[in-house]
Amino acid sequence: MLHTSVRGSAPSRRSFLRALGGTAALGALAGCGVPSAYVRPGDRSAPDRSATDHRLTWSNWPLYIDTDDNDAGRRPTLDAFEKRTGISVDYVEEINDNDEFFGKISPALMNHRPTGRDLIVISDWMCARYVRLGWVQRMDRARQPDVAKYLDPLLRRPAFDPGRMFTVPWQSGITGIAYDRRRVGREIRHVKDLWASDLKGRVTLFSGLNEAFALLMQGNGVDITRWTANDFHTMCDQVEREVRRGQIRRFTGNDYTKDLVSGDVLACQAYSGDVIQLQADNPHIRFVVPEEGAELWSDSLMIPDRAAHKADAERLIDYYYNPDVAAELATWVNYVCPVPAAQHILADSDDPETASLAANPLIFPTPTMRRRLAIARDIEPTERAEFTRRWNGIVGL
Repeated sequence: MLHTSVRGSAPSRRSFLRALGGTAALGALAGCGVPSAYVRPGDRSAPDRSATDHRLTWSNWPLYIDTDDNDAGRRPTLDAFEKRTGISVDYVEEINDNDEFFGKISPALMNHRPTGRDLIVISDWMCARYVRLGWVQRMDRARQPDVAKYLDPLLRRPAFDPGRMFTVPWQSGITGIAYDRRRVGREIRHVKDLWASDLKGRVTLFSGLNEAFALLMQGNGVDITRWTANDFHTMCDQVEREVRRGQIRRFTGNDYTKDLVSGDVLACQAYSGDVIQLQADNPHIRFVVPEEGAELWSDSLMIPDRAAHKADAERLIDYYYNPDVAAELATWVNYVCPVPAAQHILADSDDPETASLAANPLIFPTPTMRRRLAIARDIEPTERAEFTRRWNGIVGL
């Protein structure tokens, strides 16, 4: 095992998938950019009480921060921040699904009311909705020198937030291919290898549109930073063909790992953070960044409209971009670290287990891997309804 902090449920924040459920109407509202929901810049802020009221409320996903191995109630990096700054942090693990949480706080945001939260962590494809709707505040980078200095260049310019002024990555990951090298008996290097005849009926793809589409397009040679509707429908045509001929066993959420471990599935779409954990028990499981490329994604920090402690939230974000703090967090979370400067800190550790993390390409991608990674253009509001219908029809949702 790479580290005692690795937890089996940590990747769930990327995988609690919901097709179109109770929040569908709100999701459509965000996707369509209904004018009444849009908040103009002048209506986003509230009086900032940070100077006199030293506290903030931070909503995050479960098991997405370091904890003390002997006391799960302690969070060493966060405890150190509170001690260093005198700012009390109410850390709430309440986000289990992007759409569900959107539905929870959207009534307040669209009505220009505070959400009761100063900081939230949401997947970037959903962050794009918040940014378009004007539901998050622009950060003051003067309060965030470490973010300005250390944020990974690969993550600085997503299409929905060029310059990362409204969002800052908390942790990142890669959507690629996982396979069992011993059972497959050969290397997998390309997305098209999933369609090989010897894998028939033993391949899974992600059921969520936002999770699945980019890697599959990359397999067709598409630049996912600027993909088109034609690229999308070509990809769907291809997946439909593979469904018809029985190549794809099923479409999955995070439960794909069970099939891979059991051997029912030989190769699948996968998240890099999951594979680190699976390799601890089965070193034959490999993770591949295909030669055509793979998707780099993030779960990002945002300050919602009307937050009462904006300056304190900005200070907390910057604290986690200190390389020493980022390194400590990386040893527990095991996702792609958004602070490359943390790598040499881990490498210099006297603990061999910790030092080995610096050489793990799924935490600090190699230069070759980095050249193959790209952040996908998000699905535009005008496209989402059509594309969701097409994809869900294939998946059977």
